[in-house]
Amino acid sequence: MATLAEIARRLGVSEATVSRALNGRPGVSAATRQRVLTMAREINYLPNVAARSLATDRTYTIAFLTVRRFLPLSADPFYLHIMRGAEEELARHGYYLIVSTLNGTEDDLSNSFRLLGEKRVDGFILAGPEFSPRFILSLQSAGARMVLVDNMLLEGMVDCVLIEDEQGGYEATRHLLQHGHRRVGLLHGPDRWPSNRARREGYRRAMQEAGLSCYEVGQLETTIESGYRAMQEALARNSELTAVFAVNDSMAIGAMRAAREQGRRIPNDLAVVGFDDLEWATHCEPPLTTIRVYKRQMGIIAARRLIERIEEESVPMRTTVATQLVVRRSCGCNAEDPIGLES
Repeated sequence: MATLAEIARRLGVSEATVSRALNGRPGVSAATRQRVLTMAREINYLPNVAARSLATDRTYTIAFLTVRRFLPLSADPFYLHIMRGAEEELARHGYYLIVSTLNGTEDDLSNSFRLLGEKRVDGFILAGPEFSPRFILSLQSAGARMVLVDNMLLEGMVDCVLIEDEQGGYEATRHLLQHGHRRVGLLHGPDRWPSNRARREGYRRAMQEAGLSCYEVGQLETTIESGYRAMQEALARNSELTAVFAVNDSMAIGAMRAAREQGRRIPNDLAVVGFDDLEWATHCEPPLTTIRVYKRQMGIIAARRLIERIEEESVPMRTTVATQLVVRRSCGCNAEDPIGLES
C-alpha cells in the first residue's frame, strides 16, 4: 500500500511536507503541492483515516444538512451543486461528506446532537434558509463547528456563505426597467429567509430609484407551484403588470405557466426574470433570463471555511459570493443563450 514515506522518497522531500501538501496546510509552495498531489494520484495513495482519527481525535467526516423540502435534491438542484462543490473540496483535504435530511421537528436537533455527541462528525454544513436561529444556536452551544450556506444568524456570529442577493435583485429589476417596463411585479418567499429579504430590497431599491410603485406577492415557499399561485394572484390584483421578477427560477417557471394559462405571451405580454440559473432555465420556452449564482463555488468556500475552523480555530467570517445577470429571451431580449461559467 502506498504511504506518505513513499511519496516523500520519490519526490525527495520530507514526510512533513507531503502531509502539509495533502491536507492543504500552509508552508508548501504551489509547485510542490501540485507535485505531491500528482504523485499521490499516480501511486493510488489513500490516507489511513483510522490512523489519522486516532492521532487527531477527529472523524474526518462532515455532515451536510438540508431540509426535506429540497428532496430529492435533483428536483431542486440548487443545493445539489453546493453539496457537490463541498464534497470535492473536502475530498481534497481527506474528509468525507455525509448527507442528512431534516423534517423541521424537535427530533432534528436531537439527531444532530447525536451525530456530534457520538463523535461521528467533525462539523456541519447547514444548507438553506430554513434552519432557525434556535436550531443554529443550540448546535453552537453544544460546541459544533458549522458553516451556514444561503443563511445567516443575526443573533450571533456563525460562519456563513451568502449570495449577493440584494444587488442581484436590483440588477434583475433594473434590467426590466431598462426595457421600458413601469409595472413590474415581485414574486417572493418568506420574509424570514435572509435571501428573500435581500432580493426584495434590491427590487424595491430599483423601483424607488425609478419613482415607481412596487407590486409584491409573497408565498410561504419558493417552488414552481408557489410561483404559479403568486402569478395568478399578481394578475388578479393588477392586470396591467407587464413584467415580473421572481426570487428564484422555480417561482419564475411557475409564473410563466400561470401567465400562459391566462393568455399572456412571454415575453410579448409579460417579461419574466428569475434568480439562481438552474439548468432548467435554459430549457424553458422561451429560455429564462436570470441571475446566476455560483453554487458549486459556494460549496467549495463553505468546505474550506469549515476545515479552517476545525483545524485552526479561526474567528467566524461572513463570505459573500457575487452574482451575474444572464440574459436570455424571457425578458424580451433576443440574445442567444450565453455560454457561462460552471455554476
